[in-house]
Parts: sequence; structure tokens; C-alpha cells
Amino acid sequence: MRLIRSGAQFAVQVFGGPLVKHHRPSVDVLFRSVAQVAGRNAWGVIMTGMGDDGAQGLLEMHQAGARTIAQNESSCVVFGMPKEAIKLGGVDEVVALTHIASRLPRSIEGAR
Repeated sequence: MRLIRSGAQFAVQVFGGPLVKHHRPSVDVLFRSVAQVAGRNAWGVIMTGMGDDGAQGLLEMHQAGARTIAQNESSCVVFGMPKEAIKLGGVDEVVALTHIASRLPRSIEGAR
């Protein structure tokens, strides 16, 4: 998956590709494309999950100026993915699952 832009519109495109860290689709691929296409206009959230898929991509989003959030350990079923993103330094805030939506801008909360 990757983010694409057509004028003022953004969309996620699903495509076949190689496994990335044993995953297809890969969160790293998606987040990397968000960093490149949307940069500081994006928000990234990484939540409960095993392994480190998404950690490098979230760091790239963070470095491109996006705001980034990770779910905290106490509210995760598996803290692997958020833990790795935090360890890499790609996270602005670490919050409980129940508080993630309130940290996002209102224009994102109602998006579908």
C-alpha cells in the first residue's frame, strides 16, 4: 500500500510488491509514502502489534514533519510495533488507546 496524490485529493493504493520485513502489505511502505507525499501535512499513529513493521516508516514521517503518536504499553495487547517506533525516536507522543482519537485534529476524526 502507498499514499498517492491527485491534485488536492489523497488515496491509498494497494499494489502487489515484494515482502518487506516479511509483510505484504507493509506498514513501513505505507508510512514511507506518506512521508514523501504528505510530509508535514500528515499524522501517523502506530498501535498494538508484533514486530517492528511501521517503526522505520513512522520515523521517516516524523523526520518529514508529520505529527506521530504511539499507543502506550499498558493499553497494548502486544507492544512490539509501538516500542520499536519509540526506540527509533520517531514518536512525538505516547498515549493510551482511549486517548488517541482526542489527540488528532477534528478534521481527521470524522474522515472516512
